[in-house]
Amino acid sequence: MYTDTCRSLLAFAWQGLNCALTVGGIKGYTSGVKAPPEAGDYDVIIVGGALSGAASAILLLKRNPQLRVLIVERSARFDRKVGEATVEVSAFFLRRVLGLSTHLNDAHLTKQGLRFWFYRDPQDCFEEASEIGGRYLARIPSYQLDRAVLDEEVLRKAVSLGAELLRPVQVREIELNAGGLQKVAIGDGGREKSFRARWVIDASGPAAFLARQQGWFRLNTAHPTASLWARWTGVKDWDGEEMASRHPEWAGECYGLRNTATNHFMGPGWWAWCIPLRGGDVSVGVVFDQRLVEMPPGPSLGERLKTFLMRHPVAREILEHAQVQPGDVHWRRNLAYSSETMAGDGFFLVGDAAGFMDPFYSPGMDWISYTTSAAANVIVRERAGEDVSSAVELHNATFKQSYARWFEALYLNKYEYMGEFDLMRIAFQLDIALYYLGVVSRPIKEGAEALLQPVFANKESGPVFKLMSLYNRRLATMARQRRLMGRSCERNRANRFLVPGFSLCERQMSGLVLKTLIAWLKLELKEGWRTWWNTPPEPALIKTRPDAAEGSRAAAPLELAAR
Repeated sequence: MYTDTCRSLLAFAWQGLNCALTVGGIKGYTSGVKAPPEAGDYDVIIVGGALSGAASAILLLKRNPQLRVLIVERSARFDRKVGEATVEVSAFFLRRVLGLSTHLNDAHLTKQGLRFWFYRDPQDCFEEASEIGGRYLARIPSYQLDRAVLDEEVLRKAVSLGAELLRPVQVREIELNAGGLQKVAIGDGGREKSFRARWVIDASGPAAFLARQQGWFRLNTAHPTASLWARWTGVKDWDGEEMASRHPEWAGECYGLRNTATNHFMGPGWWAWCIPLRGGDVSVGVVFDQRLVEMPPGPSLGERLKTFLMRHPVAREILEHAQVQPGDVHWRRNLAYSSETMAGDGFFLVGDAAGFMDPFYSPGMDWISYTTSAAANVIVRERAGEDVSSAVELHNATFKQSYARWFEALYLNKYEYMGEFDLMRIAFQLDIALYYLGVVSRPIKEGAEALLQPVFANKESGPVFKLMSLYNRRLATMARQRRLMGRSCERNRANRFLVPGFSLCERQMSGLVLKTLIAWLKLELKEGWRTWWNTPPEPALIKTRPDAAEGSRAAAPLELAAR
């Protein structure tokens, strides 16, 4: 009790001194003044200044403006990243929680839902492709983002609220001390310095600094995906005059906008995104299951990407005159991973530093919304004098469970049926309707407090998790059986399924779920029965040569592993 009182008085005195120095034009790191050891240099040090880190700072300082928050960012400016789409929960987080509505409307594009395009044979013409998507405009806002622009704006806002920023600096080591002060060692232009704080937030993204340093990092070997992407110019306008004149019947089927939707080119074992960005660039990239697909040969990654996409008749039409921007092509293997530990007494891992599942359905920014909100909440409570040891333990348990269940319910072996129009139609309706019923509705109706509990974290979500896991597993099994029988993609030619839209009307969404479950049951009775007692084996991982990954020499031809 006595020690705690002394520490509080010392911390209060240091805050007053720091404020006085700030008024005089000197602050913290640049002044060379150090806080008493008991108080630490800062209350919170955040490693990483992009969306996860800057959002964490904003959440902390909005709740307690007196907190001393340091953000350490390794880049002098954020490089251009893949175009990224929000979904409804992360859009709510950006607009209502972080207060970025004006920025989102000024610097980014409003997203018009999801749209999927299927083909049966690479030789099919454009009109023979099948489509799943909305017939009208989306009802609940979401956005197509230029992440580098967004990250700079969120970081700017965090600094305006009082966070200190050091960039560009490299974090060398994080020394954890349960219940005490955490030490962060940095390198700054040849100088080595260290700072101490009660809390460290790792927002280092895929670098996953703490998880790798501490040995907590685990690749998700059940989901061996890889991705190749680039920014493009010269991509056709889906809603423009050229497309409407060449394909008038196709253009007349949709009363909303196709161009600003997240368009997905779907194939057996893979999918590709097409995301427009404000200013005219378009982000186009492919994600594939390495057990099912291998990239074709080519002189460069950009050429290999375009060659691969030209197999799809819709991509072939839209990208007919498009060009990959030189020097803006990226490759990443083994996308899915997580940390065995996501929180402890003195630290939190947020966003991609805690784990990543898959870019399909854009769950990454929802994950950012939940991890940053929950971490900031615990830290603010602890700084106010509350014992949060049980809250830290609960955070670690619930977010590990959320990741595992989220992955199993949505992504485990989903790439097996990515290219099947009828199977994806069932999955799309159930996935989105259940997302609206159980996930989107909570923050919109309950406010930001709903973001403190991640998806599939409570007991009530158990039956929904089991249902989603079951239909995802059954659809993957049926697709595997089709492949073994040589009947993949047979139902993909010239089908169009345009939905009126998704809403928060429980009666409407519940009716859609029931209707789709009946369609699934009929499919089970029609063909699924073949695998009720004899499940086909899962595909084996394709052995890709190192040169195939780098694009330095020709890789093996595109392969569909039917085994």
